[in-house]
Amino acid sequence: MMLELLEEIEAQTGSLQFDTDRQAIAVRCAQFITREIYTVLLARPQAGGAPLGFVALTEAHALYAGGLFGLIPEFYVRPGFRSEGIGSALVAAAKGLGRDRGWARLEVTTPPLPQFERTLHFYEAQGFEVAGGRKMKVRL
Repeated sequence: MMLELLEEIEAQTGSLQFDTDRQAIAVRCAQFITREIYTVLLARPQAGGAPLGFVALTEAHALYAGGLFGLIPEFYVRPGFRSEGIGSALVAAAKGLGRDRGWARLEVTTPPLPQFERTLHFYEAQGFEVAGGRKMKVRL
């Protein structure tokens, strides 16, 4: 599903900006989970089967955030299952986990606008507020 997320963003923006090497992503994910620095919550159909969506969480520290807080680096619901409450259930589970871990807040960065305006509205409906600024990066 991670590749589906990255490919959807690249298709919508027309920009190839992610590492989409499936094996490298799988290895990295396994390493993060083993080191307990990355948590992935899956949404599955009640009868089992392939996941319908996921939310990934990691922990950070910042003075501006009041100390310990959570980040959602990746969040995805397969297109055929959107608007069915799956994303809302994943956010609710992420908030609960964050409360259990003592996080002061939970942050997420939306994909580029205006292509992902619907995503922004989804997050706002879940209680997220626009915090200002833009996500920026520099390769090291």
